Amino acid sequence: MAYKYVRIAGNRRQVGLALGKLARPIMSAYLEQSGAWEALRPWRGHPFLDELAQQARAALPAVWEELEGLAEGLRLPVEDVLLWHCRGDLLHSTADGCTSVALKTADGARWIAHNEDGDPYLRGRCHLVDVALDDAPGYLSFYYPGSLPGHTFGANRAGLVQTINNLRTRQRHPGVPRMLLARAALDCATLDDALALLRDLPHAGGFHHLLGAAGDPRLFSVETAPGAISILETGTRYGHANHMVHAETRGLAQIVTDSSRARQNRIERIVDGWSAGTGSADLLAALHDTEGELPILRTAPDDPDDENTLATAVFEIRDDEVTLRVYDRKDKADIALDVMSDPDEA
Repeated sequence: MAYKYVRIAGNRRQVGLALGKLARPIMSAYLEQSGAWEALRPWRGHPFLDELAQQARAALPAVWEELEGLAEGLRLPVEDVLLWHCRGDLLHSTADGCTSVALKTADGARWIAHNEDGDPYLRGRCHLVDVALDDAPGYLSFYYPGSLPGHTFGANRAGLVQTINNLRTRQRHPGVPRMLLARAALDCATLDDALALLRDLPHAGGFHHLLGAAGDPRLFSVETAPGAISILETGTRYGHANHMVHAETRGLAQIVTDSSRARQNRIERIVDGWSAGTGSADLLAALHDTEGELPILRTAPDDPDDENTLATAVFEIRDDEVTLRVYDRKDKADIALDVMSDPDEA
């Protein structure tokens, strides 16, 4: 598998510490080869970074405690770990892409599926973490080494599902770093709680959140940008690559790469052709589509955005359960988990 399953339990600092220890063996080499880390270095000690830290601590103290634990586990200064988490808030373009799709079927199920596109260096070096927290529902999430979970694909024990697509916004705005907001969303007990969190807190950077929840018939596409947010309830089928497409936000200054534009056009054509009989196999086929020079499934060593698909997730959401299946570029799942069940009781 291109990722490993790991269980973690404890309070906020203990969980952060464990995540840091998990990433410590490769973190130095990972950052050394990262163009984003090189570009971030001039921001060390910058007053704007200090302001983002103050807003994060004030708005999300529990997540901040996880960040401090993460820094301890990595044996890095918390200032550097925060800087790494603010890469998308400070830099206009980073090596994160992703494509997401959503579907409602006639039997009442909701489906959310997602390609996690990132730095090709991380292939085989990521984890699927199953986290139990003392003061929150706990969650399953794809974990990039050294970055708090939440900004990839994940779901919590309360049945909330979230996938994230990078948005390359050109603005900078004082607010809460986008990666910490995405982490906080996985602590929400309901879909409305997650929407309120994203609506009420100020955004320092831009993400696309695709959200659903067990027991709730709605699915939402949320585009956040510095100082802005657009919340759209999807219809029966929906596709989103990694740039702003909502009517309220697509006019904001952003970078749209050739890959993101091609994937958006292709995923829209695919979902527009879905019929009443569409199911999980069709979602997986859409995300494993290889049509065109810049396909949805990204495996090219010379990808123009320096991104490859690291994993594909398919969430099946029903009234009282959420099932996650994760795939590594093939049609058979490497792992299938009932998100809402307690693994200690299984």
